[in-house]
Amino acid sequence: MAATPTRLRPPPGPVSLSRDRVPAAAVVFFVLDTALALARRPADPPWVTAVAVLLAASGCAAIALRRRRPLTAALWVTGVMAVYYPLGELDGATPMVLYALALYNLAALGRLRAAVVLAALTMSALALGEAVTRSRGETNVDDMSFVLLLGWFGGLIAFGHAARVREAYLREARERAAAAERERDLRARQSATEERLRIARELHDVLGHSISLINVQCGAALHRSAKRPGDRAELLDALTSVRDISRDALRELRATLGALRQAGEDAPTAPAAGLERVPELAERARAGGLDIRLESSGEVRALPPQISLAGYRIVQESLTNITRHSGADRARISIGYAPGELRLLIEDNGRGTAAGRDGTGGDGGAGQAGSGIAGMAERARALGGELAAGNTGTGFRVTARLPLAARDGSGPARPPGRDEGTTT
Repeated sequence: MAATPTRLRPPPGPVSLSRDRVPAAAVVFFVLDTALALARRPADPPWVTAVAVLLAASGCAAIALRRRRPLTAALWVTGVMAVYYPLGELDGATPMVLYALALYNLAALGRLRAAVVLAALTMSALALGEAVTRSRGETNVDDMSFVLLLGWFGGLIAFGHAARVREAYLREARERAAAAERERDLRARQSATEERLRIARELHDVLGHSISLINVQCGAALHRSAKRPGDRAELLDALTSVRDISRDALRELRATLGALRQAGEDAPTAPAAGLERVPELAERARAGGLDIRLESSGEVRALPPQISLAGYRIVQESLTNITRHSGADRARISIGYAPGELRLLIEDNGRGTAAGRDGTGGDGGAGQAGSGIAGMAERARALGGELAAGNTGTGFRVTARLPLAARDGSGPARPPGRDEGTTT
């Protein structure tokens, strides 16, 4: 499995600078606003001017906490504003701008309720103070200014909340995109793994059977040559059989590789193996000295290609196991066309082992460990069927059941043996 590439974070410089723009702008605004306010009020006592400057500066400093401590920064700025404006009736805009920024920041960072409550308390205090002032016959904030302040604060809170919602939406979209990408990568890796297993299984079945027969024929030829050196006819027959098996194996290998390459196409150029070629398997095994009885039962009919191929491979691998491991001289192949399913039975009279008696099976009829029976069982399970293998006491037996749920044809099929219910 490929390692997930590590994504490096960007350097902190640009991010830090972008976050410092707001405090820097607040400081510049504070300096200019304070200078203008003092220029308009030269008669204020020095202590009033000093306190006003310190209050406005502390409000600017509070902005630095707006991300880590948004509520603390907002309360700080609110306190500055509550002291600044009554003090000597100063009219600088710095505390008001900082307060508006604090409200926006609260809503943008998900503290919507706190922003609304703080704005409501501020406007209530302002209304109460103005009522007291008007009771003395004076006016500090007229009705229009009060409405404008209310709309300004409400609008900033709404904009902050909208920014929060948009950021959450974008973050969720990024997470969904990342999850979809991970899912695509996982499916691609699973598909690649399944394809490798399928190719390995096909090559194992195609080459294992033919090479086993070639090995048997060559061994028999060597044995006969050692016993009867002058009998060229038997040697010639064995070599001819090896040539035919090799040619058939090469043809089948090419067909298999062609089908694998054309897995996404509708019509492969090379015919795939199927149950109609089971008699060829039987003839090859007979040429190697195995007495095979081929039977079929039920109504012979067309099968889905994947069912026909799986049945052929199961029979092929079973014969390979018999030839390799069982030491049998007789075998029986039964193909049953039952309603809704295909049934296969392959049994021999070879020797058995403890592994076979336990039902664990293996690569051959003798119950030896290997991937042959596991591969056959995997084929059956992939099609929703089942396969069992084990010793019978007098030999080894493989049974398989393949459901025909994926049947896609109803025309006549070439029978694996002769006609219905025949035996060869």
